[in-house]
Amino acid sequence: MLIIRNEIRKGLYLDSVALMRAARAIAALPGVEEAGMMMGTPANKEILREAGVLDEAGAQAGPGDLVIAVRVRDADAAAAAMTEARRLLDQPRRSEAGDASWQPRTLRGAVEQMPDANLALISVPGDFAVAEARKGLRRGLNVMIFSDNVPLGQEIALKREARDLGLLVMGPDCGTAIIGGVPLAFANSVPRGDVGIVGASGTGIQEVSCLIANGGRGISHAIGTGGRDLTQEVGGITTFAAIDLLDKDPATRHIVLISKPPAREVAKQVLARVGKSAKPFTLCLIGSRPDAALPANVRFAGTLAEAAEAVLGRKLAAYQGALPKPASAAKLIRGLFCGGTLCSEAQMILQRSGLDVVSNVPVPGAERLGAKRNAHMMIDLGDDEFTRGRPHPMIEPATRDAPLAEALADETVGVVVLDVVLGWGSHPDPAGQLVRALGNWAGTGPMIVASVVGTEADPQVRSSQVRKLADAGIILAASNASATEIALQCVR
Repeated sequence: MLIIRNEIRKGLYLDSVALMRAARAIAALPGVEEAGMMMGTPANKEILREAGVLDEAGAQAGPGDLVIAVRVRDADAAAAAMTEARRLLDQPRRSEAGDASWQPRTLRGAVEQMPDANLALISVPGDFAVAEARKGLRRGLNVMIFSDNVPLGQEIALKREARDLGLLVMGPDCGTAIIGGVPLAFANSVPRGDVGIVGASGTGIQEVSCLIANGGRGISHAIGTGGRDLTQEVGGITTFAAIDLLDKDPATRHIVLISKPPAREVAKQVLARVGKSAKPFTLCLIGSRPDAALPANVRFAGTLAEAAEAVLGRKLAAYQGALPKPASAAKLIRGLFCGGTLCSEAQMILQRSGLDVVSNVPVPGAERLGAKRNAHMMIDLGDDEFTRGRPHPMIEPATRDAPLAEALADETVGVVVLDVVLGWGSHPDPAGQLVRALGNWAGTGPMIVASVVGTEADPQVRSSQVRKLADAGIILAASNASATEIALQCVR
């Protein structure tokens, strides 16, 4: 009989990424069926309840309490899991130099320790994120909000306050930024240069910044806005502030704007604003094109790769050499993505080729997953339905193992398209995990096409990751768009 065991740590907060990694380590212990470590917010407790790991004790936790929850096979496994959880929570957190060091517990303490700081990165439960961000603004700090689950009305109020103070709010749910050469959250190590990026998409920023870096140019700043910034309700507050900052920055000579389709009126306002600039702009709106004529200094890019090509002034190679002949006669494409924008881009390319596509996060014109049989299927594994209470696949690529095994066993699938996203915050060896998940695939069954988002300076080292995938028989494309185009060629 399975046992559910919970323990509460009163008033202990840890970053959600750290908690997910700790939970992953506990779940790997013998006899542990499931494990979760979360702050006791109502939303998080509901996640634990749905996962079948919340008991009556855990249900009493408050929003500021940490819940350790496990489902195990016997009492010995429960004791071992809780012992390991306590060890992970109680071990000293160390600085990069390897020595235990004092860390401020409040934003005020951090500002006192670093009086010259001008940016705060907020990564707390969404219920508390706005209050912490507001504290930062009122201390003269620009704010990047990694947290999600922030109500839309609070986002609007916070961004308006920042605008009045002449400050910037990146987010909520801003997963990527590069400020002054420093990668923040899920970002890559790219050289400093003269290209500025404004993006309502984390993996979109990563793809474009890496393609530009690998093409020989660098990034001045990459400013994330949060995915809702270009909606009618928010009105592009952060986008306009970021454009103004990069337009005034003498080190920025070319600006790239990346987004999923914005509200029509907001898009018109953005075009009017960038048309007043003396700098060239590249506009990449995944799944749409502006209704109005483009200003003379603006170039439209249909894909993320085209945005990078507009900056570099040349085409990128899609694939070196002749494509191997598919081993399977099956004609359906299955996409399994860590990056939501990369998934949307693949859907858009397939749709524009006249193919039927279903997805869990459809772009305009695509149907919901399961709505149609015998259609190409694009799945964003970073969507909430896959990550509720579990690590994002960029943190834990094993999240893709089960859907990948299903795709390889599906006789209707001819090609599987994958993304491998490197950088700070991502898994230390996503390619290695993917190869292990393939087992004895060895090129039989569906063909596998992948693109690697990253650079040589990333912790995972792009060339090393590419080599592992190539040695396993995976076709390597230069970009996500190229990977999708290759998949199209293989099934036609």
